[in-house]
Amino acid sequence: MKRIFDLSVSLILLWILSPLFILIAILVGCKLGRPILFTQMRPGFKGQSFIIYKFRSLTDEKDRNGNLLPDTKRFTRFSSLIRRSSLDELPELINVLKGDMSLVGPRPLLMQYLDRYDAVQARRHDVKPGITGWAQVNGRNAVSWEEKFKMDVWYVDNFNFWLDLKILWLTLFQVCRQEGIQQKGHVTAEEFLGVRKDE
Repeated sequence: MKRIFDLSVSLILLWILSPLFILIAILVGCKLGRPILFTQMRPGFKGQSFIIYKFRSLTDEKDRNGNLLPDTKRFTRFSSLIRRSSLDELPELINVLKGDMSLVGPRPLLMQYLDRYDAVQARRHDVKPGITGWAQVNGRNAVSWEEKFKMDVWYVDNFNFWLDLKILWLTLFQVCRQEGIQQKGHVTAEEFLGVRKDE
């Protein structure tokens, strides 16, 4: 049922939102340049890698040595707009259509985090990652990594169709409120460095 729901909703949304996709693509090209889409390897179900698609939200400004500047230096007013409204996440509907992701599930993070999870945190990969999730509607980036992972594992243990519908509904309010998008001093969130050994 979850896959049928994901497939149906992603197809409908891609069709309905196609004019918005075109508009955002044009704005990204004008404001930030090419490529229009940001692609990156992310861990999915059972940690298997896949390519995630997002609208680009940072410039490609470099220092004198040709190295990309820190994210905070490449973050523009347009970047803030597209991140606050979560419009940069829309191409992930393609990932849902392909089966790499679900509409609802733990957010796909970075590949290098895989070796930093403890045994419990790693269970977040027992389901497909999602565009939105329980942690996203309960603080998003305003909560600590440990709290996020606890919510991710709670979702893994309790997910069902009605919970997914609740999360999707709450996501609409979360997007409208535009809360918890950034941690102070970071474009999104600080890097997860793993569980402290003294804890």
